[in-house]
Amino acid sequence: MTGLRCDDDPRLLRELARFRDLPVNFDVAAVDPLDPGPEWTVDDQRRELPAEPPGPPLVGGPWERACALVRDYKFADPTLVSRACRSTRELEPGADLLLETSFHGLVFRLPCRVGGITDTTRDGVRVWGWNYRTLRGHLEQGQMDFLVRKDIATGTVEFQVRAFSRHAHIPNPVVRLGFAVFGRSTQLRFIRGAGHRMVELTEPVARRADRNPRP
Repeated sequence: MTGLRCDDDPRLLRELARFRDLPVNFDVAAVDPLDPGPEWTVDDQRRELPAEPPGPPLVGGPWERACALVRDYKFADPTLVSRACRSTRELEPGADLLLETSFHGLVFRLPCRVGGITDTTRDGVRVWGWNYRTLRGHLEQGQMDFLVRKDIATGTVEFQVRAFSRHAHIPNPVVRLGFAVFGRSTQLRFIRGAGHRMVELTEPVARRADRNPRP
């Protein structure tokens, strides 16, 4: 799934093309992502990844590896997100994103759009990542940020998932009931699973870096 393309599946490409005409399903300008308000469910979870020496990120080290995983959405638990397709080969604001999930035999293709990219050093922490926003037809409304952080002074590397969300209008009563019962627990499984998977996928890079320390 290089570059989050689904060129091998015409069904998904047609569905992804349809997303171009879909609007974001909440008022972005009315929400402060850091303090969205009581009507939103807020998540802010961090998972420590293999550390690096203090200083700028190592070339090919855990921080760079984590950024590559985040860029290509490789952190998602494949039992929860079976496919992910992006409308552009490169990650960029405005690109549409299709996430295919399944639940008790029902398949959902959830429409999202890349909202922004973070690439900065602030307060001694190197941060890179991006967020997506939900589009009309998604089961939820809201935004989810995926960030990789390195403390320059200590070398600590973290993966952060920050989100605000609430239920969207779901016309199908069966799906609406199922989402009301299982939606939150599935959301938490996704966030926790993403952190666990990031650790698994960055540890081999850290072991190689330990065998070949920077001069």
